[in-house]
Amino acid sequence: MKQIDVCLTPDLLHLHTIDNTIVVVADVFRATSCMVTAFAYGVGSIIPVATVDECRALQQRGYLAAAERNAQTVEGFDLDNSPFSYMDERLEGTDIAMTTTNGTLAITRSRSAVKVLVGSFLNLDAIARYLRTQTYDVMVLCAGWKGRVNLEDTLFAGALAHRLRDDYAMHEDSVLLAHRLYCDGKDNLVSYLANASHLRRLQRLGIQKDIAYCLQHDLYDVVPVLRGGSLVKMEV
Repeated sequence: MKQIDVCLTPDLLHLHTIDNTIVVVADVFRATSCMVTAFAYGVGSIIPVATVDECRALQQRGYLAAAERNAQTVEGFDLDNSPFSYMDERLEGTDIAMTTTNGTLAITRSRSAVKVLVGSFLNLDAIARYLRTQTYDVMVLCAGWKGRVNLEDTLFAGALAHRLRDDYAMHEDSVLLAHRLYCDGKDNLVSYLANASHLRRLQRLGIQKDIAYCLQHDLYDVVPVLRGGSLVKMEV
């Protein structure tokens, strides 16, 4: 039987073998939620890069550019890290360069996988339906926060494991932990996350609407996939 595993932070990725695995990267607050929203609203592609300098270089080549560090927009860039910024018809068909504190770094570290997908609660059902058709094992890579584990990405991993529980075996403690956490909190994720460290960071910035939005399930039938150096919307 196929297996699903969870890597709780990119700093633990070296302990996993992903060469024969589909990796689903999750940075719920807010990078992967932004990416899913952007594709749902017609963005052509997103180039995820690890550093601000790489993103600035692409901006200078004519790309629209989004840069976030410590949950705030880096000065001089075109877009921020709020999913609401990507609900703009003027972005339809555009190519965007993006760097974030955690999410884009996790994506760039996953390139040796069979496929790299972008996951969030917003496209949870679309991701699960696609994975049921695949023959490979799956690993959810939680972007975390600067190498540390965070609760929201772990809950997403548990949610995906829950959706796939009849198709994928859960053997490792990390996926069992994530699944149990999700089952405990799934009836009210906002309340369950009330004391989560990154949620508190975002609340201090006054962006509660982003938090509520990113925790909605199954809004979009979108599966972003990494092809070459760019994320594109997969036809599923």
